[in-house]
Amino acid sequence: MDIFKQHMDIIRSSNFIFHNPKYFVEQFKIPKSKKEILVTIDDAFESFYNEAWPYLKENKIPFILFVSTEPVGKRGYMTWEQIKEVESNEFANIGHHSHTHEYLIDINNEDFILDIETANKIFLRELGYVPSLFSYPFGEYSKFMKNYISENFEYAFGQHSGVIDLNKDKFELPRFPINEKYGELKRFRSIINYFPLEYKRMLPEEKQLFENTNPPNFKVEFFKEQKNLSNINCYSNEGDIWEKSKTNFINNSLTIEFREPFKPRRGRINCSLNDDGKWRWFGVQFPIKKY
Repeated sequence: MDIFKQHMDIIRSSNFIFHNPKYFVEQFKIPKSKKEILVTIDDAFESFYNEAWPYLKENKIPFILFVSTEPVGKRGYMTWEQIKEVESNEFANIGHHSHTHEYLIDINNEDFILDIETANKIFLRELGYVPSLFSYPFGEYSKFMKNYISENFEYAFGQHSGVIDLNKDKFELPRFPINEKYGELKRFRSIINYFPLEYKRMLPEEKQLFENTNPPNFKVEFFKEQKNLSNINCYSNEGDIWEKSKTNFINNSLTIEFREPFKPRRGRINCSLNDDGKWRWFGVQFPIKKY
């Protein structure tokens, strides 16, 4: 909590705005004159209710609490009464985080749909509505999962790092993880000052990798008017070793020549750009099908 409070103080002292997720959908396409920070919390652990919730409530800091319905009320998790208490505040928003919070990418498509529909019924029974914002468990999703979520929700968040901008796919929005491992203050000060590294299109659309698609044919197409693109540096963890990626840049498109396949469970790529003193960033996560 001491570190979390310092994070919140850094945001305030940076003169950034805490974005209220109740207005996320209607304001998403409105250009912002000042950086806004969206705070999200996954899983609805009891420790959130006991530790962070009193502080957030006292300071009226807006946030999304992404809830998986199956663990609610079990040891270590919030109860529906606690969730309803949190949800009753104007600055708090409940998001959808599946039913079981299992590795949904490992199950078949029918069971994935069943998991989401089961959660929908419980949300409807307990809260009277199904949340419109979704967070993929573990940030993992296949093209089928993303397409299904896009037909049933307004927006969806992953766990790949990056800054949201108007051109990001609204069903694979990035978030910077901030936890015991990644919550160090120096890193936090850096990432909240990053700018989006925008792009026109990213391939492959299918983020789940199989034996015959690992490593992927990775390509990012940028806009013609973007500046300083030759300054891009990427790092990737193929072979489970983080190293600088071997990049090629031709006709406003970036490709990576991978050293070897990614190892299960996840492959990652992070790219940054020094744009005349503004640091821009995007990340990608590839869940790996075990084979």
